[in-house]
Amino acid sequence: MENPPRGLPAPPPLGSAALPPGTFTGRAVLVTGGGTGLGKAIATEFARLGADLVIAGRRIEQLKSAQEELAAVPGAGRVTAAVCDIRDPERVAEVFDAAGAALGGVPDVLVNNAAANFPCPAEDLSPNAWRAVVDITLTGTWFVTREFGRRHLAAGSAGSIVNIGASYAWTGGPGYAHSAAAKAGVKNLVETLAVEWGPYGIQINGLVPGLFPHADMTEDIRGGLERAAPDDKATRQPALRVGAPRELGWAATFLASPYARFITGHTLVVDGANWQRRSLVNPEVVTVRDQLGRGPFSP
Repeated sequence: MENPPRGLPAPPPLGSAALPPGTFTGRAVLVTGGGTGLGKAIATEFARLGADLVIAGRRIEQLKSAQEELAAVPGAGRVTAAVCDIRDPERVAEVFDAAGAALGGVPDVLVNNAAANFPCPAEDLSPNAWRAVVDITLTGTWFVTREFGRRHLAAGSAGSIVNIGASYAWTGGPGYAHSAAAKAGVKNLVETLAVEWGPYGIQINGLVPGLFPHADMTEDIRGGLERAAPDDKATRQPALRVGAPRELGWAATFLASPYARFITGHTLVVDGANWQRRSLVNPEVVTVRDQLGRGPFSP
């Protein structure tokens, strides 16, 4: 008898597509934070399916490099890069103006991927640190979403939004009070706007990634992975493996595709069930300060 399978099977190879070729041909997709990491991975799968792309971010060097990579993806449409701090609603409007001039109209799809995050005990968070994360992750997401919605409402056209979320929007995130609160707001936007804008043909869904190692991970995530033994990255997941970035891209393209038109107000978690894992016996509690190697709190 063959050995039973261990964990979830590996995904199809890089370059595979989950949807028919040309699904997004003639359609424009705006991805915030699209110049690096998971944002670029998502943009890649839209490109593979024929989309015209606008990738937005704050660093022109990263955007230009990503623009070249995405333009070389087989099947890709036009690729435009736009420098944008999404905390500035005037700059957000300018990006939509530029996208319209380059691609001929309001983007059909918006992927709100841009966010900010770093670990910190709640009591150590300064007002500026709180604002930095909440203003990008929640307020910036709202500014881009609002601009997208207003333009589609004015044009009488349909559109699709995918908000990248986090599982601690449900569970709370010790060490990430700022980010968890912001992501809870992002999730609530999905549920609120699905009802408000559904009658006008605008759908909105959330997409929550699990552990998807990639070259542009933040230092806190990279440090955690480096501290773990190589085998631990897999054995700490119920799937007994980590995710491949293309798997998140496939989920995003499905949610924004014609095949998911009746799905709105939903948040899809793509993490191999990791966020639902529970132990029969809870491990010993280690404070956030201890986990981060910080001493006792001192005002």
